[in-house]
Amino acid sequence: MSLDARIQELQRKHDELDKEIEQAFTHPSIDDLDLADMKRKKLQMRDEIEQLKAAS
Repeated sequence: MSLDARIQELQRKHDELDKEIEQAFTHPSIDDLDLADMKRKKLQMRDEIEQLKAAS
């Protein structure tokens, strides 16, 4: 997988996770730990995207 393809894939997953987080806020039954885990994963993806962009 090329570097650009990896960045695009991570960006797509990041956007999907962002939508999931937004939807979770509309459901009062969402577990705070699950929400925190989703946010953590989103931040990790963003950091990896930034690292890959810096390396290219």
